[in-house]
Amino acid sequence: MSLHQNSGRWRLGLALSLLTVFLWGILPIALAVILQALDVYTVIWFRFLVSFVLLSVYLGVRGELPKLKQLPAAAWKLLAIATLMLGANYFFFMQGLALTSPANAEVLIQLATLLLGLGGLVIFHERYTLRQWVGVGVLICGYVVFFRDQLANLITAHGTYIFGSGLVVVGASVWAIYALAQKQLLQSLSSPNIMMLIYGGAALLFTPLAKPDTILKLNNLPLGMLIFCALNTLIAYGAFAESLEHWEASRVSAVLTLAPIVTLISVELVAILVPTLIPAENITITGMVGAILVVAGSMAIALGKRVE
Repeated sequence: MSLHQNSGRWRLGLALSLLTVFLWGILPIALAVILQALDVYTVIWFRFLVSFVLLSVYLGVRGELPKLKQLPAAAWKLLAIATLMLGANYFFFMQGLALTSPANAEVLIQLATLLLGLGGLVIFHERYTLRQWVGVGVLICGYVVFFRDQLANLITAHGTYIFGSGLVVVGASVWAIYALAQKQLLQSLSSPNIMMLIYGGAALLFTPLAKPDTILKLNNLPLGMLIFCALNTLIAYGAFAESLEHWEASRVSAVLTLAPIVTLISVELVAILVPTLIPAENITITGMVGAILVVAGSMAIALGKRVE
């Protein structure tokens, strides 16, 4: 089976990746709020269902709905894998988020981008230049410095915190499998078609567990957060899926490692503006140095183009 080749429009791939970073970076905050009012299954079901309906309407109006009868058997298998893995990622991440904190969950979920990058190198035969490998080293050092306090808390914590962190790690692993399957599916379908089918399949998976009637009882704030989470799913995953069309998976994954920076900055802003909503994260000078290293390493990997 031939492997997917990106379009080479790396600037567009970078822009889409940065949009994904921003949306994924602020998502844990909204999820932390909505999980105070709704169960995990209903939140996941609603996000997938709304994304499926809106994307189906959009594609239908444009006459771009997928032609399912023309799909080869291999594509159906990849769709099944991608759907199951993305659904599992949502479940494990949100369960872990409910038991830990937005910053901790966003730190640990970055294992997904590292695994995606490794998969891009191994499966799709992508290559890093020396500058990019140096960037990997800088990136790792930056995370060790930046998240020193969080990692120390993880090591010394007990009970539900450690269990929740373990769930996020599992969620990161299955997400990498989803992303690699998604990239290969671009051989058979456009990225909007792929996401529409995955959203629909995942919504069906969670339908038996969801409690739609509880949504009608929500107050304005949690309802607004729920709608935002659904739209976030549609836009962020659409941008991510399209970025894989134009850029190498290993480089997309490098940019996605910036999401925790967005999360921590957002948590600080929310804590200042609405102190009762989410507790603030303590960021020291050492942490800021780590943040600079993370940004520098990510950009070195993402922009260190190979000389053809």
